[in-house]
Amino acid sequence: MSDIVRTARVSGIAWEATDVFSVTLAGLDGDTLAPFDPGAHIDIELPNGLMRSYSLSNPDGRGPYRLTIARDAASTGGSAYVAEQLRPGQTVRISDWRNNFPLAEGAALSVFIAGGIGVTPFVPMAARLNALGRRWRLHYCVRTRDRAALLGELEALASQGAGEIVLNVDHEPGGALLDIRGIVAALGPQDHVYCCGPAGMLDAFRTTTAQEGVEEARVHFEYFKSNVEVAAGGGYDLVLSKTGRTVRVAEGATILETLLAAGLDVPFSCEEGVCGACETRVLAGEPDHRDLILSDAERRSNAVMMICCSGAKSPSLTLDL
Repeated sequence: MSDIVRTARVSGIAWEATDVFSVTLAGLDGDTLAPFDPGAHIDIELPNGLMRSYSLSNPDGRGPYRLTIARDAASTGGSAYVAEQLRPGQTVRISDWRNNFPLAEGAALSVFIAGGIGVTPFVPMAARLNALGRRWRLHYCVRTRDRAALLGELEALASQGAGEIVLNVDHEPGGALLDIRGIVAALGPQDHVYCCGPAGMLDAFRTTTAQEGVEEARVHFEYFKSNVEVAAGGGYDLVLSKTGRTVRVAEGATILETLLAAGLDVPFSCEEGVCGACETRVLAGEPDHRDLILSDAERRSNAVMMICCSGAKSPSLTLDL
């Protein structure tokens, strides 16, 4: 199963920037959508059957929910469907919110690095830091100025609190790629740094923070989608502790596919290790981690894994299922 739990109605669609728009979702028949923490996202089941995960961009952290979405030129039916066919009045099924990208509220300075539509989780984060009287700085990277969605809203938040916006436009005359190393090197010992954007930016960010010796606890990141190959080599057993069953993962299959074929009802959504819906406790064995959520320390602990994309390095895995 997926973790879809309720129906919501599209109450509005608004243009935000070139190829970027916001969709507002309201509860049905008095159903109040739960307040969410900064950095949270929901899964949405579109009328065409596709499942997608989107960050919540409301500055106040309350419903109705706002999803700010970029129309991807290479869309396989997600953002293209939303842009071209979803209209106010239609209903969609959504999950409860989850947060794989939480805000560390006690940082001396919160430094945000956003690539394009990766800016969305930083709107509620900035609003929350304003409420706490905390300092923040956003490095907002876009190809051209007309693609800087929510910029006016973010500038207003900066002026209302101790915030700063640094707009980096790299595809206009005089533009250059963001100096991630310079930003990381300038961090103070109590500062936290965040990145959300394309895979290339995130890979450079993670490499740089590691090389500069920034503690993992002060480094936060979130991917749009995975660029890692799922573990489908098979050849190992899954021991399901709650039922006592053992199932074999065949070559070419993932753990999730194997469990579903065996008739188990397990939560999942993105199927590529970026949303966290399928996180499962590991009781024995060594996972082959392929997700883009867990930190290096979490991977070393082998306490949990994302069963949609990860596999096993050991002959068997015992899962809390």
